[in-house]
Amino acid sequence: MNQKENREIDERLQYTDHLTEIIRQAERQGDFDNLKGKGKPLKLEKSYFANPYEKQLHKTMKENHVLPHWVKLGKEIDQEKELLSALQGKAYTRKMKQINKKNQRI
Repeated sequence: MNQKENREIDERLQYTDHLTEIIRQAERQGDFDNLKGKGKPLKLEKSYFANPYEKQLHKTMKENHVLPHWVKLGKEIDQEKELLSALQGKAYTRKMKQINKKNQRI
Protein backbone atom coordinates (compact mmCIF):
# COMPACT_ATOMS: atom_id res chain seq x y z
CA MET A 1 0.00 0.00 0.00
CA ASN A 2 1.48 3.35 -0.98
CA GLN A 3 1.39 6.60 0.95
CA LYS A 4 -1.54 8.01 -1.06
CA GLU A 5 -3.70 4.95 -0.29
CA ASN A 6 -2.79 5.18 3.41
CA ARG A 7 -3.85 8.83 3.49
CA GLU A 8 -7.14 8.02 1.73
CA ILE A 9 -7.90 5.28 4.28
CA ASP A 10 -7.09 7.64 7.16
CA GLU A 11 -9.44 10.25 5.69
CA ARG A 12 -12.28 7.71 5.43
CA LEU A 13 -11.70 6.58 9.00
CA GLN A 14 -11.49 10.11 10.40
CA TYR A 15 -14.55 10.91 12.49
CA THR A 16 -15.19 14.48 13.50
CA ASP A 17 -18.18 15.46 15.57
CA HIS A 18 -18.45 19.15 14.75
CA LEU A 19 -21.24 19.95 17.20
CA THR A 20 -19.38 18.40 20.12
CA GLU A 21 -16.27 20.36 19.19
CA ILE A 22 -18.26 23.63 19.06
CA ILE A 23 -19.73 22.92 22.51
CA ARG A 24 -16.33 22.02 23.97
CA GLN A 25 -14.81 25.19 22.57
CA ALA A 26 -17.62 27.25 24.15
CA GLU A 27 -17.03 25.44 27.48
CA ARG A 28 -13.30 26.24 27.32
CA GLN A 29 -14.11 29.89 26.63
CA GLY A 30 -16.48 29.99 29.63
CA ASP A 31 -19.65 30.60 27.62
CA PHE A 32 -21.64 28.33 29.95
CA ASP A 33 -20.21 29.59 33.25
CA ASN A 34 -23.02 32.00 34.15
CA LEU A 35 -26.11 30.14 33.00
CA LYS A 36 -29.17 30.40 35.22
CA GLY A 37 -29.65 27.19 37.20
CA LYS A 38 -26.16 25.85 36.48
CA GLY A 39 -25.45 22.75 38.57
CA LYS A 40 -29.09 22.29 39.53
CA PRO A 41 -31.27 19.39 38.33
CA LEU A 42 -33.65 19.99 35.46
CA LYS A 43 -37.29 20.39 36.40
CA LEU A 44 -39.03 18.13 33.92
CA GLU A 45 -42.76 18.18 33.48
CA LYS A 46 -44.66 15.39 35.17
CA SER A 47 -45.94 14.21 31.79
CA TYR A 48 -42.38 13.85 30.46
CA PHE A 49 -42.66 10.07 30.72
CA ALA A 50 -45.97 8.98 29.26
CA ASN A 51 -45.37 5.36 30.21
CA PRO A 52 -45.29 4.79 34.01
CA TYR A 53 -42.97 1.78 33.57
CA GLU A 54 -40.49 3.93 31.68
CA LYS A 55 -40.67 6.55 34.40
CA GLN A 56 -39.90 3.92 37.05
CA LEU A 57 -37.06 2.52 34.95
CA HIS A 58 -35.39 5.94 34.67
CA LYS A 59 -35.92 6.61 38.37
CA THR A 60 -34.35 3.27 39.32
CA MET A 61 -31.41 3.80 36.95
CA LYS A 62 -30.77 7.26 38.35
CA GLU A 63 -30.96 6.09 41.97
CA ASN A 64 -28.48 3.29 41.25
CA HIS A 65 -26.12 5.47 39.20
CA VAL A 66 -26.62 3.37 36.07
CA LEU A 67 -26.09 5.05 32.70
CA PRO A 68 -27.85 3.96 29.51
CA HIS A 69 -25.62 1.89 27.23
CA TRP A 70 -25.41 4.62 24.56
CA VAL A 71 -24.18 7.17 27.13
CA LYS A 72 -21.43 4.79 28.31
CA LEU A 73 -20.33 4.19 24.72
CA GLY A 74 -20.31 7.92 24.03
CA LYS A 75 -18.02 8.52 26.99
CA GLU A 76 -15.70 5.71 25.88
CA ILE A 77 -15.58 7.18 22.37
CA ASP A 78 -14.70 10.64 23.71
CA GLN A 79 -11.85 9.18 25.79
CA GLU A 80 -10.50 7.19 22.86
CA LYS A 81 -10.67 10.19 20.52
CA GLU A 82 -8.42 12.11 22.90
CA LEU A 83 -5.79 9.38 22.53
CA LEU A 84 -5.77 9.60 18.72
CA SER A 85 -3.46 12.62 18.55
CA ALA A 86 -0.61 10.59 20.05
CA LEU A 87 -1.00 7.71 17.58
CA GLN A 88 0.36 7.30 14.05
CA GLY A 89 0.25 4.77 11.24
CA LYS A 90 -1.32 1.40 11.92
CA ALA A 91 -1.98 2.16 15.59
CA TYR A 92 -3.97 5.25 14.56
CA THR A 93 -5.91 3.26 11.95
CA ARG A 94 -6.64 0.46 14.43
CA LYS A 95 -7.91 2.89 17.09
CA MET A 96 -10.03 4.76 14.52
CA LYS A 97 -11.66 1.48 13.44
CA GLN A 98 -12.48 0.71 17.10
CA ILE A 99 -14.06 4.14 17.51
CA ASN A 100 -16.10 3.74 14.32
CA LYS A 101 -17.41 0.34 15.49
CA LYS A 102 -18.56 1.89 18.77
CA ASN A 103 -20.21 4.76 16.89
CA GLN A 104 -22.20 2.26 14.86
CA ARG A 105 -23.44 0.62 18.08
CA ILE A 106 -24.92 3.88 19.37
